[in-house]
Amino acid sequence: MRVREKTGGNVIDMTGLVTDNRFRSLTEVEAYWEGLRVGGAVPRRADIDPRGIENALEYAFVLERIAPGLARLRIAGMHLNDLMGMEMRGMPISAMVLPNARAGFARTLEAVMSRPAVARITLSAQTGIGKPSLDGRMLLLPLLSDRGEITRVLGCFETHGQIGRAPRRFSVTQTDLRNLPGQGSRKALPPQRAEAGFAEGQRRFGLRPGYLRLVKSDG
Repeated sequence: MRVREKTGGNVIDMTGLVTDNRFRSLTEVEAYWEGLRVGGAVPRRADIDPRGIENALEYAFVLERIAPGLARLRIAGMHLNDLMGMEMRGMPISAMVLPNARAGFARTLEAVMSRPAVARITLSAQTGIGKPSLDGRMLLLPLLSDRGEITRVLGCFETHGQIGRAPRRFSVTQTDLRNLPGQGSRKALPPQRAEAGFAEGQRRFGLRPGYLRLVKSDG
């Protein structure tokens, strides 16, 4: 596995996954997240409006940190359910990663929330009978919780190839980390009232017929 790190003052390598035309949903989600960064700050989870990424909803997800390097899916796009052949809300995101890749994945996930940083991950599915070659790209973007702590992540996981027989689990072949300058831990920010969108305790976001929807966990 290759790990490359970028800092705010360095030139970002644009040959990675975001510029891969096969993975346009990742580009859409990252552009939307960047547009919410007023003054370069990490956006709040409550700021996320599903309508802003409606073309990428199938691949989008929101994570909640439950321990260092471990986060569960509070919202999961239908593509994640299809990959695993089960409802993924409430499950750890690491369930989609092969056991020998989970330690490195956990370090990446923790870096996204603790530094904070943006992570772009290249993945490849384990193959076998009924499980053809399947390439994936994952994007992890830090979010502030309603308490002002970076304990949430907006993500996008898109694959290309036939899913075949589920579940499909992935190895990590490359990770690109870009630190967000001047952020710190952001632990001292005051809590704010939850807004609409992906905020906790809100109703499911209804989409017009023909659109994909997100599945939201209880609580």
